[in-house]
Amino acid sequence: VVEWHPQLRKMVQESHDYQKDVHPRYLPMLVPPRPWRRYNDGGHITIPSVVMRGNYSRLGPSPAQLQQLQEYERATRAQTGQSGMQKVYDALNVLGNQGWQINQDVLKVLHGLWDKGGGVVGVPSKSNVRVPDHPAKRFIVFNGQRGSLQAGQSVPYEEYRDFCRAHKAATRHNSELYSLRCDFQYKLEVADMMKDEAAIYYPHNVDFRGRAYTMHPHLNHLGADSSRGCLQFAEAKPLGERGMYWLMVHLANKWGKGVDKFPMSERQEWTERNISDIVDSAESPMSGKKMWMEAEDPFQFLGACFELRKALRAPRHEEYASHLPVHQDGSCNGLQHYAALARDEQGGIAVNLVPGPKPADVYTGIAEIVRSRVQADADGSSGCDAQTQAFARAVLPHVDRKLVKQTVMTSVYGVTFIGARQQIQNRLKERGALDESMRYLTACYTARETLNGLDTMFSNAREVMAWLGKAAEDVAATQKSVRWQTPLGLPVIQPYRRKGRRVIKTLMQNFVVEYEHDELPVVKAKQRSAFPPNYIHSIDSSHMMLTAIACNRAGISFAGVHDSFWTHAGTTQDMNQHLREAFVDLHSQPLLEDLKDSLELNFDVKLAPTPVRGNLDLNCVMDSDYFFS
Repeated sequence: VVEWHPQLRKMVQESHDYQKDVHPRYLPMLVPPRPWRRYNDGGHITIPSVVMRGNYSRLGPSPAQLQQLQEYERATRAQTGQSGMQKVYDALNVLGNQGWQINQDVLKVLHGLWDKGGGVVGVPSKSNVRVPDHPAKRFIVFNGQRGSLQAGQSVPYEEYRDFCRAHKAATRHNSELYSLRCDFQYKLEVADMMKDEAAIYYPHNVDFRGRAYTMHPHLNHLGADSSRGCLQFAEAKPLGERGMYWLMVHLANKWGKGVDKFPMSERQEWTERNISDIVDSAESPMSGKKMWMEAEDPFQFLGACFELRKALRAPRHEEYASHLPVHQDGSCNGLQHYAALARDEQGGIAVNLVPGPKPADVYTGIAEIVRSRVQADADGSSGCDAQTQAFARAVLPHVDRKLVKQTVMTSVYGVTFIGARQQIQNRLKERGALDESMRYLTACYTARETLNGLDTMFSNAREVMAWLGKAAEDVAATQKSVRWQTPLGLPVIQPYRRKGRRVIKTLMQNFVVEYEHDELPVVKAKQRSAFPPNYIHSIDSSHMMLTAIACNRAGISFAGVHDSFWTHAGTTQDMNQHLREAFVDLHSQPLLEDLKDSLELNFDVKLAPTPVRGNLDLNCVMDSDYFFS
C-alpha cells in the first residue's frame, strides 16, 4: 500500500505551497466552455470531453454507448445536415455559458464556522468522537470444560460485546468525519481560489439517461447546501416590479419547515413578519440571533438574507441589481411526469398540475388515505381478521406524512414491497414505536396499505409505470439492453449487465477481478426495474433542457438542478411561464406511442397496447401557481 508520508500530509493540510500541485484538473473554468457541436467536441478547451459521462464505474461512455452516439450523429447529419442531438447541445451550452461568482459574504461565514471547529449547520466537526478504551480485565469465575469451574482474568462477554459495538461505531463515525472534512476543505480551497474572479463557468455533460451534470465535481450548484449558498450569478439584474416579491418567497422556501407549503401570499407575509431577524442574520451571522442556522437550507437562506438586506437598503428596490438565483422547484416532479403521461386527473390534482387555492401535498394526501384505511381496520368496520386489526391498532397513532413520505417519493423509482416495508420499519424504529417483532409485521401491513393508497390516487399513472416495466421485461427477454431516444434525440442504453469474473493466480494468493463488457448477459430484473425511473428521468431532463433553451432565447439567465430551475428574482415570473409552456409542449407529444413503436422496431417484439389515458387537461398546468413554486 502506497501512503503519504506524515510530513507531506501535514504540509498539504496546512495550506503549504504544495497544495497547488495536488489539485485535480477539473476546476471551474475562467472563460466560457467550448460550445458542444458534436458528441466529442465541446466542454473543456484543452481536456478531451465527451457529451455523455460513463455509468457508475466508467469515466466515459461504454463502447456500445459511444458507438450509438457516433452512428446516430453520422446518420442524422447525413439526413438533415445537423445532429439529431442539437437541442441537447444547445441546452448544455446554455447551462455552461451561465457565469457564476463566489458569494463572499457566505464564504466568510463558512470560514468562521470552520475556524471555530465546525460541527454545526452541516459544517463537519474538526474533532473526532472519543473511541472507547478496551475494558480492563478482572478476576472472574466461569464454567470451563466438562462442567468444571475455572477462575482467571478476563472481560465478561456482555461487556466485551458492548465495547466492540461502541468501538466499531466510533471508528466508523470518525472515518466518515475524515471524509467529510476533506470534502469540505477542498470546497473551501476552490472557493478561495475563485473568490476574486468576475465570472467562473461550469461545462456540462449528461449521464446515460440524459440528465445534465457539471463536469467539475466539487464546488458547484448541484452540490450540498453549503456549495449552493456559496455561489451566485456573475451577472446582476434589477429586481424590477415583481423581484422583491419573489425574493421574499424564495426566503420562505429556503426556510422550509412547512412554510414552503404555504400559499404564495402567506410565504411573502412570513418573510415580512420575520424581517428583523432576517436582517439580523445578515448583519451579525456569527453573533446575532442566528435565525439562519435554524433553516432547512441554512446557507442558501443566509445568502438570501444578505441579498434582501442589500435590496432593502437600495434607494429604489426595483432598481437594485441582484446576483442571487431564485429557485422554483417541481412538486414531486417524477409523479408530475407520470400523471401527465397518463393524463391522470386525480393524480394531477395531488401533484399540482391542476390549479388550486393552495399547494397540494401528495405526501399528506397519501397519509390521509392510509389513515382512513387503517382506521377502518382498527375499528373492525372493514371486516378484516383479528391479526390485521391488531396491526392496524398498533400503527394507527403513527400514521402521518413522515411515515409514508419516503415510500411515496421512491415510488417514482419503482420501490418494491420489500423496500417500502424497510422504509416504514426504519421510520417506526426512529420513533421507538413498537417492539422489534411487532414492528416488522406492522411495517409489512402499512407498506401494503401505502402502495394500495398510491394505486388509488394515481390509478392511471401506476398503469403507465406497470406498462413501462412490462415493456422492459419483454425487451430484456431478447438478451439485449433496453435502449430508446429521449424526446430531444439523445440515444440511451441501459448499462445493466452481469459482471465478468477472472481469477488471477499468483505465488502468494489468487485474486478475483470483476470487469464489465457490452457482450456480457443482461441482468433482466435490473433492466425491468430500472427502466420506468430511467425513462422518467429522460423525460424530466428534456423538460429542463427545453426550458433552458426557451429562457436563453428570451434573454433570461437560467440554471437547472434536475427538477429545480433557477433564475434572477426579476425574471422568475417569465421563467415560470416558459417552464409551463415547455411541459405542455413536451407532453402534448405521443411519447408512449413513439416509445412503443421504437422498441417494437428495434427489438422485434410485440408489446401490449399503451394504457388508456385519463381525462386530465394538460393546459391546466399553465394556470397552476404551485406546479413549480
